[in-house]
Amino acid sequence: MNLYERIVSGEEKISVIGLGYVGMPIAVAFAKKAKVIGYDLNDKKIELYKSGVDPTCEVGDEAIRTTSVEFTADETKLREAKFHIVAVPTPVNAEHLPDLSPVEGAARILGRNLTRGSVVVFESTVYPGVTEDVCVPILEKESGLKCGEDFKIGYSPERINPGDKVHRLETIVKIVSGMDEETLDTVAKVYELVVEAGVHRAESIKVAEAAKVIENSQRDINIAFMNELSIIFNGMGIDTKAVLEAAGTKWNFLKFSPGLVGGHCIGVDPYYLTYKAEQTGYRSQVILAGRRINNGMGKYVAENAVKKLISSGVSVEGARVAVLGFTFKENCPDTRNTRIIDIIHELNEFGIKPLVSDCVADADEAKQHYGIDFVDIADIRDMDVVIIAVGHDAFKSFTRKDVDALFRADGKKVLIDVKGIFDKKEYTQAGYIYWRL
Repeated sequence: MNLYERIVSGEEKISVIGLGYVGMPIAVAFAKKAKVIGYDLNDKKIELYKSGVDPTCEVGDEAIRTTSVEFTADETKLREAKFHIVAVPTPVNAEHLPDLSPVEGAARILGRNLTRGSVVVFESTVYPGVTEDVCVPILEKESGLKCGEDFKIGYSPERINPGDKVHRLETIVKIVSGMDEETLDTVAKVYELVVEAGVHRAESIKVAEAAKVIENSQRDINIAFMNELSIIFNGMGIDTKAVLEAAGTKWNFLKFSPGLVGGHCIGVDPYYLTYKAEQTGYRSQVILAGRRINNGMGKYVAENAVKKLISSGVSVEGARVAVLGFTFKENCPDTRNTRIIDIIHELNEFGIKPLVSDCVADADEAKQHYGIDFVDIADIRDMDVVIIAVGHDAFKSFTRKDVDALFRADGKKVLIDVKGIFDKKEYTQAGYIYWRL
């Protein structure tokens, strides 16, 4: 029997290295079809999974409690598997340069425990060439094995959308690739076990890497265009959302919206592409321009909040401001690379120390990485300005009475509705100073 058949029969195991928002759902999905080892070097995370808790909220506690995944922080357990999936983050550093240390570290750990006959598939978003030029040498050095002879490699970029209950691993077409036809066939068949939408067989690993990195770059550019339109229309006194609703009636209009672009994909992946482009001698024009616009939107929101505060007749000094929402996207606890922090930093520049509340976000993560202490929404009272920064369902359910309760009873109420989740007409007619992107 070949490797795929041995996995299906239960003779061989699959390992997933990195159990975050991407790796954990993959491990849980495969465990329904095969024996799976879920490895992460974070002991605390492993203990949460073992106790039946899903800190990512991606599959839920019940799925974690009932899964057959063998969660472990013992790297030697990887020796029991023959099909390895590496799903670790690939961030950028302070200079917006690719930080490959997580994927390099994962390759070293796996390399120390790699056995002959294995297939290694990387899912982390990288620029073309990383899998073969960076990861393979590490695997070979650590294992003493030879790629192509003792083990094979493939690449299948993750397409999971954190917090999205519709577009999941099972429902999104999976790009797969391998170093040769045999490996490609094995990788494709293994993923077909769980991906109901099917797979797309890319002609090479570099093609698959490139396809992934441009997906989020394209989205980033489209959002940047919307953000630039928002800035332009705001200067003209025109409501951007109303413009987009009108333009959206045309069949081929692309329905993007302005907003803060954060997270570990859209706000990061374009830098991987432009980094590699510069190595070939090309300096990006469009992609980096989009990044500059999107990176400046937090500052732009804060500046407009201060302008509206001044127009309300309230002194900036001593103003009471609340920021509701801190995650990089709605209904997801992930705060990595959240651009809400840019709003807070800019408010700090004006001498404003806002109260921050988020019932969805990982509070420990926010404290550890940003020094932010959340307050309970019940403690948000007597505000001069409220910034609804993230469109959590919990905020969308607010009635105007709920919103009224956040403000001082006297004076003007300044509502900064970043994503436009409320009815502008309702609030302006109620006497609010209302602003949105």
